[in-house]
Amino acid sequence: MAEAKNVSFDSIMNDLKARKFLPVYYLMGDESYYIDQISDYIAEHVLPPEERDFNQTILFGSDVSAAQIADAARRYPMMSEYQVVIVKEAQNIKNTEALEKYFKAPQTSTILVLCHKNGTIDGRKREYVKAIQVAGVLFESKKLRDRDLPPFIENYLKRKNVSIDAKSTQIIADSIGADLSRLTSELEKVILSLPEQDRRVTPQVVEEQIGVSKDFNSFELRDAIVNRNVFKANQIVKYFDDNPKAGSIYSFLPMLFNYFQSLMIAYYAPNNKSQEGVAEWLELRNPWAAKDYMNGMRNYSGMKVMQIIGKIREIDAKSKGLDNPNTPPGELMKELIFYILH
Repeated sequence: MAEAKNVSFDSIMNDLKARKFLPVYYLMGDESYYIDQISDYIAEHVLPPEERDFNQTILFGSDVSAAQIADAARRYPMMSEYQVVIVKEAQNIKNTEALEKYFKAPQTSTILVLCHKNGTIDGRKREYVKAIQVAGVLFESKKLRDRDLPPFIENYLKRKNVSIDAKSTQIIADSIGADLSRLTSELEKVILSLPEQDRRVTPQVVEEQIGVSKDFNSFELRDAIVNRNVFKANQIVKYFDDNPKAGSIYSFLPMLFNYFQSLMIAYYAPNNKSQEGVAEWLELRNPWAAKDYMNGMRNYSGMKVMQIIGKIREIDAKSKGLDNPNTPPGELMKELIFYILH
């Protein structure tokens, strides 16, 4: 058995693949993707298929008590080195006292996995948390921030020996968002479409496989706004007004807010005349990623950026019906773009 620890997703997966198992894996958080990846790997790889009927148990937190889970975990495996007990919906377990007691003396031949989705353990249960950390792994699966999506996409494809350009990456990130289960499903669809002799994802591939226009998308809208290209920005907004399913104000507002908020921060960089200085200040992955902010500072004054942020907040409120009885989303988007560019 490996030593108990509190680690990252990659560390957990590396240990599992090396068959370094711990008695307890408590997986919690708002991002179900990582929780499913770990629990599914344990379910599919710890025991060979012929041993699972007798040594692998799936329970649901709403159907069993903590005492029943602990009793199941204390059983010995039948003609196998391990038994696996996976508890789904662990957030629904009512009283955890029996489990806390089990964690203090876990069965070393049992791999107990508790999947606690859409939240974390109550912060007041300090002894319970401490007992989990002593017994095994306590892992929190957090939602990725928007800025973390491009590297996630790049790394996911890299592991599949597929390359992707920056524009395609951003188009996918902006159009799909931070639902990693849906995102990886779309990426798998793209991967399957690629010919063996050309394992590259391009805007054309994204348009064909995901259904996002390579010319009219949030990436191109952002680029038009950054470079104050009035004609192009209005073309894109009109396209989305005519094709509501392709995109809407509800997806563009967060993108625009995040850009202008970061642009405002860039003005306060100690070395905001340098691409490297701005990249470091904004904690960007590469200096070239600061290019849009350098262009933004050339095209928008600090005062204008502050006013734009205020306007985005106003349009966001109106899009939710506040002080806006009947203006449609498309008109609100046109109003915002006009305000930004003029």
